Order: sequence, then C-alpha cells, then structure tokens
Amino acid sequence: MSMYATLEEAIDTAREEFLEASRDSGNDDLDPVVSQFSLQKYIMQDGEIMWEAEFLADENEAADALPFRTGEAAQAIFDGDFDETELRLEWQEENTLHEWDEGDYQYEPPLDTEEGKTAADEWEEL
Repeated sequence: MSMYATLEEAIDTAREEFLEASRDSGNDDLDPVVSQFSLQKYIMQDGEIMWEAEFLADENEAADALPFRTGEAAQAIFDGDFDETELRLEWQEENTLHEWDEGDYQYEPPLDTEEGKTAADEWEEL
C-alpha cells in the first residue's frame, strides 16, 4: 500500500490496483463490484498530509486502511461519483495517523518526552 499527496491520486491508484487485481484473478468483468472502500490519512513529521486508499471486493477482507464506506457508497466512490470535499469533511480526525519515527505511525504522539510534546504542539497547529 502506498501513500499519496492528494486524496484524488490515492483513490485513482486504488481503483487501478483493484482493476488490475480483478484481471489477475481471471475476472474480466467490465463493471467490477466493490464492497468496501478503505481510507487512511497520515500527517508526516514535516507536516505534509498523505492519503492511502483501497477498494475491496469483499467487506470481510483485511484492509491496510480503515473501512470508510461499504456497499453502494463504496461502489459510488469507485465509479467516480463522489465529492472529494465531502469525503475530507467526513474524515474523523481521531483516525489520522501521525508519523512519529520514519515508518512508525501513531494516533497521538507520546507525551512523556520533550520531543513528543513538541510534535503534539506542531500537530495541533495543523
């Protein structure tokens, strides 16, 4: 799973990866059916926001990101029938992962160190 600077790029890539995986599994259906859309927002150490998205054919599949929409809503996003601003507004900030160390992400910075307190202050400013 990869992270992208824009939500649109993350969704487009997730769509392409889903179509490729569908073809690789022998499913040449022109209208693939999506059951789940998973999404994750990251705030990197430098303050940059990154997104990760994934489409799944089965709601019970394990996703790298958080399940965000299922059923018809997931299919609508896959089909491009969504408002990016609305998705951003509906994202719950407590689900955002913050980069603590390179490749290490947490929902909140540890506050027991000076470095953690500084990071928390910077994240709150975003």
